[in-house]
Amino acid sequence: MAPKNKSKPSSSAASKDTGDKDKGKGKLKPATSINVRHILCEKHSKKEEALEKIRAGARFDDVARECSEDKARQGGSLGWKVRGSLMLDFEKVAYELEPSTTGAPKIGEVKTSEGYHIIMVEGRK
Repeated sequence: MAPKNKSKPSSSAASKDTGDKDKGKGKLKPATSINVRHILCEKHSKKEEALEKIRAGARFDDVARECSEDKARQGGSLGWKVRGSLMLDFEKVAYELEPSTTGAPKIGEVKTSEGYHIIMVEGRK
């Protein structure tokens, strides 16, 4: 299920951005909500397999449908989430990501009590 607030993550976040973070843009403007997608994997090896597919050019939503252990398999879409509605570590990583598309995602990673998440953001407002 989607990472909800109230339950604390069991481990610290390990954020990795594979996009071109510093390319031409300054800091992201503060946002109060984001349109977010994720892939949830219980095992590290499954997360690495999903990452390999994304890095090889597979669409984020297709990999989410194939690899995510989340029951909401709409391409990993969690929809628009306001600050405070996601698990703390998940939210911290997600709000630092630049918006991108499922065809060329800028991703972040975090481990929570639910497992390993690969996160992308489609919009900010």
